[in-house]
Amino acid sequence: MKRPGIPHLGGARALVLHRAHADGAAVLRQLAAIGLSAEAAWPDLPADAMLADFVFFDADMACDEQMPWAPGEAPMPLIALIGTEAPGRVEWALRQRADAHLVKPVGNAGIYSALLIARQKFEERKALYREIDSLRGQVAERRTVVRAVLRLTERGQTEAEAFALLRRLAMDGQTTLEAAAARLLGDSDGGAGERSRRP
Repeated sequence: MKRPGIPHLGGARALVLHRAHADGAAVLRQLAAIGLSAEAAWPDLPADAMLADFVFFDADMACDEQMPWAPGEAPMPLIALIGTEAPGRVEWALRQRADAHLVKPVGNAGIYSALLIARQKFEERKALYREIDSLRGQVAERRTVVRAVLRLTERGQTEAEAFALLRRLAMDGQTTLEAAAARLLGDSDGGAGERSRRP
């Protein structure tokens, strides 16, 4: 019986970017025992790597050119296999935004925990990015409202009158205040957008 809150990993696909070595073999063995479909790859990930659910990578020997995505932009959770603590290699693994790590030599345990931690960290980061994008959008929309109010005050209206006009335009057009502000700014830029829509 599956415990609440613990995701089922069986059937997920994992890629192990590691040269032929006992560490890579240990990871593949544990992944198979957990129920994941796993395959090794070296020196490059396969063409369909973007569809994998997890990628393990050798933090000691891998490089940017082996990854089909920009550093820190993997579309799946990454798990670093770290054998050396050379600052440059650790820094490189951090730049990849590894969501979890395993210390080499890899033993007979640790893969399951690494998978769960990596998935949770990855989902948390994606949620954070979505929130940041949403907040940036809200800031941009508020700037549009401010610009529209300023444009109206330049024409002699008070701020209160300008804001009231924007609210009225939004209500009349059954749209948001931000959309009404964008429309007003477009119209006040000479009506080029409106004229381009006319036959």
